[in-house]
Amino acid sequence: MANLVDFVNSEFVTRKDFPEFGAGDTITVYYEIKEGEKTRTQFFKGVVIQRRGTGSTETFTIRKMSGSVGVERIFPINLPALQKIEINKKGAVRRARIFYFRELTGKKAKIKDKRR
Repeated sequence: MANLVDFVNSEFVTRKDFPEFGAGDTITVYYEIKEGEKTRTQFFKGVVIQRRGTGSTETFTIRKMSGSVGVERIFPINLPALQKIEINKKGAVRRARIFYFRELTGKKAKIKDKRR
């Protein structure tokens, strides 16, 4: 049964080439929005909180601050509306899912840059 699922994922799901990113990275996601008959590109820039799932069901969560309100958005990797992903900063975190980041404010909410 697992082989059948893998076969369907590899044959029918179109795979886009996005850069490698993980939790703690600051990225900008460009995606298409359809308003009536028009389409436009919108971007969402924030810190990656988590990546979860594998293959065609993989998703990632981004968190940004809009004023003083935290906004999170979950994007599937295989979303047809995704146009491109830019990595702005690589963050140095020790966990794969940084949910503790939600409670942090001010200087504590800064993520150190990864050394290259």
